[in-house]
Amino acid sequence: MTAERRKSLILLHFIVFLWGFTAILGKGITLAASYIVWYRMGIATLSIWIYRRYLGKKFRISRKERPMVFLGGILLTAHWYSFFAAIQASNVSVTLATLSSGAFFTALIEPLFFKRRINLMEMFFALLVIIGLSIIFTVGWEFRKGIGLALISALLAALFTVINGKSIQRTEASLISFYQLGTGFVLLSIFLTTRNGIEGSTFAIPTGTDTLLLLILGTVCTAYAFTVGIEVMKHLSPYTVSLANNLEPVYGILLAVLFFGSSEFMGARFYLGGAILLIAIFGESVLRSRQVNRKKKSI
Repeated sequence: MTAERRKSLILLHFIVFLWGFTAILGKGITLAASYIVWYRMGIATLSIWIYRRYLGKKFRISRKERPMVFLGGILLTAHWYSFFAAIQASNVSVTLATLSSGAFFTALIEPLFFKRRINLMEMFFALLVIIGLSIIFTVGWEFRKGIGLALISALLAALFTVINGKSIQRTEASLISFYQLGTGFVLLSIFLTTRNGIEGSTFAIPTGTDTLLLLILGTVCTAYAFTVGIEVMKHLSPYTVSLANNLEPVYGILLAVLFFGSSEFMGARFYLGGAILLIAIFGESVLRSRQVNRKKKSI
């Protein structure tokens, strides 16, 4: 293993750890989910703007790509809102375990976007995901609102990922992120301003602790993590990156137990359901990798 690859692997797992830490920050911030997303998007957009300006990069995006990029911004906003709302309605463990169902939704949606047949292997593992989710749902019935919001978040994340899978072929990643985050920030600004005007309330001002957590969320866990996540792909294969990303729920749940203690402990059936989810995710990734390697050898 080369020094560059070793360094990239360490950075990759650090980034996945940061994404898992996002849920901890969301649980710790006292603001409503809509304001968490608004501040996160505003801070991240500004951070990426500074980054691109520093490197002298342009901000132009082709007219052809604009509709898909802006649609991605809407989906990203809704995904983050439902994600943080799910955490506040249940807990970190339930939300992250349920969010793993994104693989199931992707297996259903991706063939439609890329005009290919549904893969039987993907559907088999998607069925395992359904079984795992069913077990989690029966155990955490009191968290049904959080589970429902997490399922919506997973579906939106799948749609967002598939759309970006097409856009990234023609547009620079950080540029896509800048406009998607910016789109979400503008739309949320309009929504919050309108809602506050009707209700007669004002924007939520974060406390000192919330401000610190929001700054970490917007810069380190969003702008920085995104930039470095793209950078490591110069030395690592997409499969390696995808496999490491599947560890996000594991890191997040372990961190949740560490930070929030007994409120995150669930029954044995919950962890059985979570284990089935992880087996489905890792199993699909491993078999997909083998299929790719076989194709390369046959060429």
